Amino acid sequence: MNHLKSIFLFFLSISVVVSCSSDDSGDNGPMVLNPLEAHEQLNISYGEDNDQVFDLYLPANRTVATKTVLLVHGGGWTTGDKSDMNGFKEYIKENMPDYAVVNINYRLADEENQPYPMQIDDITSVVNHLQEQQDYYTISNTLGFVGVSAGAHLSLLWSYAFDVNHQVNMVCSVVGPTNFTDPAYLENNNPLLQELLDTFGIDTTTEFLEEVSPYHRVSASAPPTILFYGGQDPLIPTTQGTMMRDKLAELNITHEFTLYPNEGHGWLGLNLLDTTIKLQAFIETHL
Repeated sequence: MNHLKSIFLFFLSISVVVSCSSDDSGDNGPMVLNPLEAHEQLNISYGEDNDQVFDLYLPANRTVATKTVLLVHGGGWTTGDKSDMNGFKEYIKENMPDYAVVNINYRLADEENQPYPMQIDDITSVVNHLQEQQDYYTISNTLGFVGVSAGAHLSLLWSYAFDVNHQVNMVCSVVGPTNFTDPAYLENNNPLLQELLDTFGIDTTTEFLEEVSPYHRVSASAPPTILFYGGQDPLIPTTQGTMMRDKLAELNITHEFTLYPNEGHGWLGLNLLDTTIKLQAFIETHL
């Protein structure tokens, strides 16, 4: 079981120069962080559970127009850590230095705790925290999401169905599940695919599977969406990407879709470079 779950851990390794940041707060902390200085704070608590923490990276010279990219790690909803998204974090800090970055952990599912709605609730709590501390951090309430695997699923689902204040301007899915009613899942004989469905699709009714599927929750008001998938992915059938792409086109939602025919559940080298270039352009255009 643990071996199968570990496959979900998709680590993007990007070698960049990491810039340092500091905070010169007093004993009781400043009323407002100095927006002229970069600020980095790790493991900010947003709940009582040890997993309910996030890392915050604020750029120097930020204003009330500074936008935030939220990073959501994968791990099959049962494993993984925000450190798995460090490649993305470092790339954004180095190449898109005007954005704030929030790298989140969320409560992991187990036999006693189902992933839904628990993990969606955690994302909501993080967003609420940022909104409550908006003046203190000197940021806007405009958000973008970048998620990988299970984190991509959560990013899409929250952006499409739970963004009640319309704060999300873009969302990215890297190898994220999108539709649990896909015959590639429901009619499969592959134990890997079945385990994925059993982990999240605890309630096998069509109503529940549609409720937790971004494909079935997306509407014409959804934010611009960029999708990346591997044609040889043993966990995420290609149809998870192509069906989502077609649904976005049907709803006339701005989107981009890239399929790497020979890649699996993650990639490196030139295809990783291609992903980061396309993602950067998409963020800078839409966020």
